[in-house]
Amino acid sequence: MTAELVRGQNHTLPQTRLEIRVSAGSPVVAGATLGDERGTVRGAEWIAHPASHRVPGLEVSRQAAADHRLAVDLDALPGSVHRVTVLLALPLGPGQPARFGVVAAPFVAVTGLDGTEIATFTLTGLDTESAVSAVELYRRQGVWKVRAVGQGYAAGLAGMLADQGVAEAAEVAASIQEAVASGLARSVTPPPRTPDGERVRHPAGPPASGDGGPAAPALPDPALAPSDPAPARPDPAPARTETSGGPVDYAHPRRQTSAPPPPPPTAPPAAPGQPAQPVAGDATGWSMDERLYNQIWGMFEDLARAVAAYRSAVDFAESRMDQELDRALSDPRSRIGGAGDRAREEARAKHDELTGRAREALERNLAQLAAESAVVEPALPAAYAGWGNPVWHGYRVPMEIPMALRIGDLHLPEGIGLRIPLLVRLPLERGIWVDSGRTASEAAAATPGDRLRTLAMETAVALAARLLAVYPADEFSVHVIDPAGSAAGPLAPLVDAGVLAGPPAAGAEGVSSVLAHLTRRVDLVQMAIRAGASDALPPDLDTAEQLLIVNDFPHGFDDRAVTQLRYLADEGPSVGVHLLMVADREDTRAYGPVLDPLWRSLLRITPVADDHLADPWVGHAWTYEPLRAPQGSRVLEQVLALVAAARRAGYR
Repeated sequence: MTAELVRGQNHTLPQTRLEIRVSAGSPVVAGATLGDERGTVRGAEWIAHPASHRVPGLEVSRQAAADHRLAVDLDALPGSVHRVTVLLALPLGPGQPARFGVVAAPFVAVTGLDGTEIATFTLTGLDTESAVSAVELYRRQGVWKVRAVGQGYAAGLAGMLADQGVAEAAEVAASIQEAVASGLARSVTPPPRTPDGERVRHPAGPPASGDGGPAAPALPDPALAPSDPAPARPDPAPARTETSGGPVDYAHPRRQTSAPPPPPPTAPPAAPGQPAQPVAGDATGWSMDERLYNQIWGMFEDLARAVAAYRSAVDFAESRMDQELDRALSDPRSRIGGAGDRAREEARAKHDELTGRAREALERNLAQLAAESAVVEPALPAAYAGWGNPVWHGYRVPMEIPMALRIGDLHLPEGIGLRIPLLVRLPLERGIWVDSGRTASEAAAATPGDRLRTLAMETAVALAARLLAVYPADEFSVHVIDPAGSAAGPLAPLVDAGVLAGPPAAGAEGVSSVLAHLTRRVDLVQMAIRAGASDALPPDLDTAEQLLIVNDFPHGFDDRAVTQLRYLADEGPSVGVHLLMVADREDTRAYGPVLDPLWRSLLRITPVADDHLADPWVGHAWTYEPLRAPQGSRVLEQVLALVAAARRAGYR
């Protein structure tokens, strides 16, 4: 039976290998500190946090998120550790809540590796605090227990670490928040949660054993994780305060109702013991587009968690083999009669068995996801489809905005050949930065610098073309700033089709004119919204969504223009003005840290394959690849010609 703790109450832990699951209403930083018998944290090496997510016996998430799973192996903790304190903190930055009093009460559950809850605690009563010691695991007379703490700190993370005896607590807290800010900038934004706070998914396969999901992100029991079937999406469950740890939201962005209807049956049920046949649109939603959107996000999460289970199982098997080899070598008796050799062989055999079982489980998961991808890809609408999809041959200018847009593909090294579409919600919630600089990827290293810059601009043009194609004809406008005129070649499809709001702006005067025009639009719309007088907007104001493509930043930008650009990045998305930057960050070093908020506010993508994006559940580094038209295809030009014709005809 689960112990529902209140502040100060404790409960004996029946096992030493645990998960600590955190569910919050908004992204929080989850970490943990190790304390001695007096609860003192002896140094930064005893703190697990996003910048240093693993310490002996403990692993935490690498980024801020609304849901976390922390893995704990109490037997693997250093002998001098008597206390593990789980801490939560609000990330700093624009748009982030400043205190726990304005967000939903965090919920913490201590569970076994199979998901069975041992103890739970809801952190109510928080107000001005921005950091909190949630629960602590402590050892008393050889027995481990969990205590509900709920001690908040208005002084934030620094105050909480100082209270635990951390030297230079302010510096440590600042480094943690810096890592969190960087993680948020590279993380793919997950779908929003449903109004009741629960995210649900529809089953795509046979019922799973155990809790139906993959193993914990770290320190899993290899005897459990490899035996799980492919990650199944469980049936919608009644709304609860906590979540099952990794569901996907199915709320329509423009609907306020609670749960959408399940999909209609489209395939016969699978025979007992056989996997269900994958079906396109096998997810809840109000329309086929919404069901496909949710299904793709379900595949994304399933792959992230399946690979996390595999990597953790392999790590555990290697750690276990190392420990057994150390014990064998340290025992003098093992040096007599070949006992040491036998111990080493047994340790390696056990390691090979565990890793083999983990690999078999991963391959089953990958096979199921590959089969699902094979039926989903051909069924995708144009907004979700790659340029090579036949759906583009029957393209017509749409009458309404789709839920999302595909801007590239993601994959992991374990899932060779399995590509997950990267979908971003529409209207865009943040700007996009196409990095034209030299990155650490092999593809970038093999590409000359001039070619990288050309590919970056071509990537931006292809994205702009997709946005123009999926919006109604008169509801999206594109502006271009090309100070030196160096992007004439890549911009040709947009210029020749006549779909730009005006000629590409060149020189300092052109830069100033376009920025002033869009800044004025943001100001006027914001004032109209605050005054509740949208009908008072000037008749010459273009109310369509606006996209500004900026090439070769910061060339041609003075300080005032840089300030205006930052203003558009911060304030523009909420009133329909969006940035698409093409730039090499090295070119802006002269500005120092003043532009750091700008880069962090933008979703960074690359013109060649690069593993810089992180998923919002586990934090894997995913390789991003941009969408390109097939060699020799003129699909992009043909689509833009149809968009231009619809505009000329005044089509709606």
